[in-house]
Amino acid sequence: QVQLVESGGGLVQAGGSLRLSCAASGRTVSNYNIGWFRQTPGNGRQFVAAISWSGGSPNYANAVKGRFTISRDNAKNTVYLEMNSLKPEDTDVYYCAAGRVTVTTTSWNLYDYWGQGTQVTVSS
Repeated sequence: QVQLVESGGGLVQAGGSLRLSCAASGRTVSNYNIGWFRQTPGNGRQFVAAISWSGGSPNYANAVKGRFTISRDNAKNTVYLEMNSLKPEDTDVYYCAAGRVTVTTTSWNLYDYWGQGTQVTVSS
């Protein structure tokens, strides 16, 4: 079992920044890669970024490449999503997920564990 808790969402003006955190716990957390997804009510979950605990290059969706940065702190079992140059269309509920997948896996249904989500709202 892996437990995930997101934090760091909020309201920000367009052009601003936020940093989301995903704290992971569980005996086998290091066996799972971590992804960030986002979802607007009524829509499916969209891939944002993913990272491996063991190293290697992260993966980003084209819509966030160059603006968002995913990173990890292995000692704290925490994955971060630094979001810069935010746009109103980035407004969503953001979820972190853990899966026995590669970082290039963008399908939400292949991830095994999910956090509760954190709301990000970008005003114009």
